[in-house]
Amino acid sequence: MSGHSKWATIKHKKAKTDAARGKAFSKLIREITTAARAGGKDPDANPRLRTAIESAKAVNMPADNIERAIKKGTGELPGVSYEEVTYEGYGPAGVAIMVKAITDNKNRSTSAVRHVFDKYGGSMGGAGCVAWQFKPQGLIVISKDRASEDAVLDAALEAGADDVQTDDSGYSVLTAISSFEAVKQKLKETGIEWLSAELTQIASNTIPVSEKDASRVIKLMELLEDLDEVQQVYANFDIPDKVLEKVSGA
Repeated sequence: MSGHSKWATIKHKKAKTDAARGKAFSKLIREITTAARAGGKDPDANPRLRTAIESAKAVNMPADNIERAIKKGTGELPGVSYEEVTYEGYGPAGVAIMVKAITDNKNRSTSAVRHVFDKYGGSMGGAGCVAWQFKPQGLIVISKDRASEDAVLDAALEAGADDVQTDDSGYSVLTAISSFEAVKQKLKETGIEWLSAELTQIASNTIPVSEKDASRVIKLMELLEDLDEVQQVYANFDIPDKVLEKVSGA
């Protein structure tokens, strides 16, 4: 689990860098549009949209951009027709990888994802080959300098979190999808700020990865996430925090 929470922190830092060149904006606009289309334009009644809007605000996306993306999703403004696609496969050391994409051209996206898998030590498999190893959950990552362990435990568990895990970098609060917003709200009321909060996929089992293979795994993850149409990449690697920071350049 520590590997996934650390990766979430690294992605959070990377998103702020990406925002400078517009990549984060492009991905978030796709997510906001798709979330609004799937669940409506009211963020209070659409947790996925609310999370996407919060992520957009975190990288300083202008409110007008957010509003236009929502209206394109609901059909109030003309827009591109997006399709959600999931790709599955394996990376170096047998690490299971799931890739979530939002695309207006499935053939193009499939080709691009397959190319990255093949070129960087992985192999793309068929639907369902690794999905059974992952469970949809909410993940809230909190730095140790933001709150004490007792404060995080008390607030999160009282609000219905499934678990709170601690490692050298901080706290990982795991929730059911249904209780994700309630836990976020309770933490906010308690004055606890988080580094990142996302609806994600958590692996039921992890695979230990040596330092030798770690750089190849992270390179594959980063290149998959760098594809314009890829929204999220999930994996079941277990890489020590120090090694993960080293190979990711965080």
